[in-house]
Amino acid sequence: MTGVGEHIATIAGVRISGPGREFLIDDEPVDIFIDDGRISDIAPAGAIRARGRVLEANGAWALPGLWDNHVHTVQWALAAERVALGGAASAAEAAAIMAAAAPLPDGRKVGSGFRDAMWPDRPSLALLDSATGEVPTYLINADVHSTWLNSAALRLEGFEGDDGMLREQDAFEISRRLNAVDPQRGDEAVREAGERAASRGVTGLVDFDMAWNADAWLRRVTAGFAAHRVEFAIYPHDLDRAIRAGLRTGELHETADAPDAGRGLIRVGSLKVISDGSLGTRTAACSHSYPDDSENFGVLTVPTAELAELLTTATGAGLSVAVHAIGDRAVTGALDAFTVSGAVGTIEHAQLVRHSDLARFGRLGVVASVQPQHALDDRDLVGRHWADQTSIGYPLGALRDAGVELRFGSDAPVAPLDPWQAIAAAVTRTDDGRDAWHPEQRLTRDQAIQASVRTAVRPGEPADIALCGYDPLSASGADLRRMPVIATMVSGRLTYGD
Repeated sequence: MTGVGEHIATIAGVRISGPGREFLIDDEPVDIFIDDGRISDIAPAGAIRARGRVLEANGAWALPGLWDNHVHTVQWALAAERVALGGAASAAEAAAIMAAAAPLPDGRKVGSGFRDAMWPDRPSLALLDSATGEVPTYLINADVHSTWLNSAALRLEGFEGDDGMLREQDAFEISRRLNAVDPQRGDEAVREAGERAASRGVTGLVDFDMAWNADAWLRRVTAGFAAHRVEFAIYPHDLDRAIRAGLRTGELHETADAPDAGRGLIRVGSLKVISDGSLGTRTAACSHSYPDDSENFGVLTVPTAELAELLTTATGAGLSVAVHAIGDRAVTGALDAFTVSGAVGTIEHAQLVRHSDLARFGRLGVVASVQPQHALDDRDLVGRHWADQTSIGYPLGALRDAGVELRFGSDAPVAPLDPWQAIAAAVTRTDDGRDAWHPEQRLTRDQAIQASVRTAVRPGEPADIALCGYDPLSASGADLRRMPVIATMVSGRLTYGD
């Protein structure tokens, strides 16, 4: 018998899918041998005697461990204890849900996941106050770029808002405060969330939590976290601190106190800069105005000159960058800043891209870190709020054709942390029975998997492996979404399965 934490030396009777499959002459079962956390050999099933701890695959499909390249880790982990508002069809319904909700142990009511951009009514302070009274109540937009507070919460936090809505930096500050729970409680939520991620084949994620993540991840690993690899981001307000600490992108970040299972898991990631707003809050910086307000073209929260300066500073300190840019004006500004600074890294989201900027991505070597499920979640919003935009919306295929490297993520908790949802969304461009939305932007299964992994199943590669019940390269869209994951391992150590 095997169990979580066991080090696997032989995976017996497995078929390989995804990167690494191209080296095999057929799809007959093979045995994978692992030494010191890496794949040391692959041979026809039974040709070489099994050694060490054996995991019987029974013909399951092995592919490289999956990565989610955009996660707000603590917010995602805490979402499990917050009131789900994704099903609220109006402001009145969302207020009623919060009225019936039980307060958290600290006396506050917190809900998340509402999408007011399609509501027939508008959020208002009077509506929320009438439903929730003097209990401090917070509703977080699905895109996290706006929050709706009642008067009691506004007073408690020291904010004012005529309609109770706080947007962009004020909304982020509210989220930071709500996420700043007792470390023991937060770390336990992150541990449980990491186990859920491992059950979907995840072996790594990029953490964009809006906090000083360097100390938080050392603490979690020391306490026993070992579910997956992590690259953690740094935000501009901590950039000087990161430089003083000598943090450099890609370097291991660990302490001598970490248990063996946690060693090698945590690395320094990028400087994260949020340069514009979002579609759901109608603040993404666009070329054309939003239909309900001819003066609203969204907001560039970081002007291009300031962005270029930040990127230059980060580059000089050995940090790559991850620039949040959703609207086409923001994407252009981000590419301008990459050009001036010589920075390397990603543009996060890239949901609306000018035709002329597609080739610039490729020329500059900027990676498009995108969330395919957002295209399906937002297709009705696009029809209402971006109908007059002339740039390309959610351009997966167009970016691919321009030679741009794609990396997939979820933006959890905005979308579920499940790479199979992203893969299915990219392949099918539909999830609700409707025809594919802009089918010309679809990717092949090979391309979608490549955007979701960092390694390959071949000798010399880290033994970060997911065993699946279906072949991802032939599974239907529905089967991709419900992909059975049998086992997950990081460096040959089982993180899910038995």
